Amino acid sequence: MTGRRIGILGGTFDPIHCGHLDVGQAAESALALTQVVVITANIPPHRPQPIASSYHRFAMVALAISGQERWRASDLELGIGSPSFTTGTLQHFHAQGFAATELFFIIGADAFAEIESWKDYPAILDRAHFAVVSRPGFPASEIPGRLTALAPRLTTPADFELRRTPSIFLINASTANVSATAIRQRSATGESIAGLVPPTVRQHIERHALYAASSTGELGADAHRSPTAGRLHGQN
Repeated sequence: MTGRRIGILGGTFDPIHCGHLDVGQAAESALALTQVVVITANIPPHRPQPIASSYHRFAMVALAISGQERWRASDLELGIGSPSFTTGTLQHFHAQGFAATELFFIIGADAFAEIESWKDYPAILDRAHFAVVSRPGFPASEIPGRLTALAPRLTTPADFELRRTPSIFLINASTANVSATAIRQRSATGESIAGLVPPTVRQHIERHALYAASSTGELGADAHRSPTAGRLHGQN
């Protein structure tokens, strides 16, 4: 096996929260990843459009991972102007010289349960390993019973060295029971979000009133700032 093990953690990150970080850290630890690339999605194909602008979502990612030595924020998907599909992102990494067996797409078990609806399924499973991490109420151990057709690909990190083709690694870990929706709702009603997001992310949200509804029902004035207005982390 190659020495490069690149984790890819993608999402809308509206906002990034402790649950996202827990999932990434669980995969990093279980699979001894050499790098984790956190990619902010532009236009999510399976979810409602984000509330905060791409500028602010990327900024929050950069702030959230600033203390992670092997993590970096990427704006790869923000400049494409079209829906963000995982298959396209993986193909970009291949074009940069990465083999499928060097890539580990990190995802919560609840989201992976919908993999059959993804673009380019099942071919997408040949473009990277998948690191499937437990989420509250949805342990990774439930995946074999839900996706029986994928049984030959399912394994655990303990068998990593035995795998020579892209596989699906099931990682049972404790991750924070928090959602971006709940954070936005709490912010809109003035409730504290301390402990749900990193302190730097909380400060950014509060400073720019990203999810605070005004009397007209509009978001804070900074919420739709142009994504080209600035970058907190040089990328690609």
